This record gives sequence, C-alpha cells and structure tokens, in this order.
Amino acid sequence: MSQQFDQVSVVKAANVYFDGKCVSHTVILADGTKKTVGVILPATLTFNTGAPEIMEGVGGTCRVKLKGESEWTRYGAGQSFNVPGDSSFDIACDEPYHYVCHFG
Repeated sequence: MSQQFDQVSVVKAANVYFDGKCVSHTVILADGTKKTVGVILPATLTFNTGAPEIMEGVGGTCRVKLKGESEWTRYGAGQSFNVPGDSSFDIACDEPYHYVCHFG
C-alpha cells in the first residue's frame, strides 16, 4: 500500500466515535473514492459496517474478531483485514492503532 494519497480533498470535520476513542477524517480521491484515515486509542470497541471494508494498519497493533468468529486475530502496521458489508467486528487496542479504511 502507498505511503500517501496525492491530489485529494479532506473533509475538515472529524468523525468522532465512542467518546473520542476513535477519530478519523474522510479523504476523497480525485476519482471520487472515499477512505477514512484515523486512530483508535486503547479500548475494545464494536463497529458495524454498511459497505464492505478493508482496514489497513499503518501503525500500532490491534486484535480483531469478525462477526461470527470466536478467535481474535492480531494485526499490525502493514497488515490489513477485510470486513464484509452489513456486518460487524470487535477491535481491541492496547496502544494507539493508526489505520486507513478502504470502502467498497
């Protein structure tokens, strides 16, 4: 995955979830593709998805349990995981986890 996005627009207002434990900004690429770039602070959270997502780790580590799974899987920088649409996942972070969320 690339280290940066070129020629983008950024939505100035942050997406703030779980009382500030997850904060992201929406990035819109030249072709109209939307992504979010954010950080999850130490916490265990449950996210619901509408569209399918690919969560790309940029820094830190996390543990993830997808809906219907019983085991946690660890992910770090340079790794990603797929979340189906209309689903959910639990994510546990012991340190700040920096990510890019790719939709679609």
